[in-house]
Amino acid sequence: MIFQIRNKKFDLNKKTLIMAILNVTPDSFSDGGSFNKIDKAINHVEKLIESGADIIDIGAESTRPGAISISAEEEIARLDLILKALKNCPVPISVDTYKSKTAEFALNNGVDLINDIHGLQNEIEPLAMAKVAKKFNAPVVSMHNQKISIDVIDDIKKFFRRTLKIADEVGLSRKKIIFDPGIGFNKTQDQNLEILRRLEELKIIDGVEYPLLLGVSRKSVINYALKLPIDQRDEATGAICVLAISKGVNIVRVHNVEMINKMCKMTDVLIKCRSITDKNQ
Repeated sequence: MIFQIRNKKFDLNKKTLIMAILNVTPDSFSDGGSFNKIDKAINHVEKLIESGADIIDIGAESTRPGAISISAEEEIARLDLILKALKNCPVPISVDTYKSKTAEFALNNGVDLINDIHGLQNEIEPLAMAKVAKKFNAPVVSMHNQKISIDVIDDIKKFFRRTLKIADEVGLSRKKIIFDPGIGFNKTQDQNLEILRRLEELKIIDGVEYPLLLGVSRKSVINYALKLPIDQRDEATGAICVLAISKGVNIVRVHNVEMINKMCKMTDVLIKCRSITDKNQ
């Protein structure tokens, strides 16, 4: 499966992509306040890329449970300097936002990918995010973010189908869609664990295979299972990523790129038959 972001073509059948998390927020659950100064953020991005990041995902608003929402104007103000500083970033840049105004600003300022926690289904501004993505022909991560009514996989697939319908309605190519099951969003911890055990069931939607992204880095489901504080969850995150790759996940969104990139590379060698002499990696 070839997926293009910016001018880069990624063969997802051979390599698991590492989406590195950069929070320029004061209140994100894991690293809030750590990188909301421009010099610290740039230094961190350099380290992430050096460690193997394929995509940098910038978040300017915390979406942790209980976080206070901010306006698009404030979100844009937080993004402005970092996007200018990353104008010549050697890897694609993603912005984690559910606001169409922020997405349009980001795409106008060099961003390549939108990571939407409402999966193009934000009820406050129906179709707006999809229209922005269409305008820029931009890929979109569509994350599931609704309560489960009956079966976790069936409900998530229904949500994904609605995303595809919205994309069709505005003329956004389905080839631009990446799906994310949304671990930790509107789900119980037992439901989170069940999704992780059944990830392979989300690879095919109505006979078509779509790229699948997993964001589980340091999340509370790990504490639920292992009773670990946030700063001790990286090994468990890596274990989940290895399992996820074996079940067809193509992109993992993580904080600790250096550790988890090594785990993903080895898993790719074993599962995707990736050459250990690949000079591109």
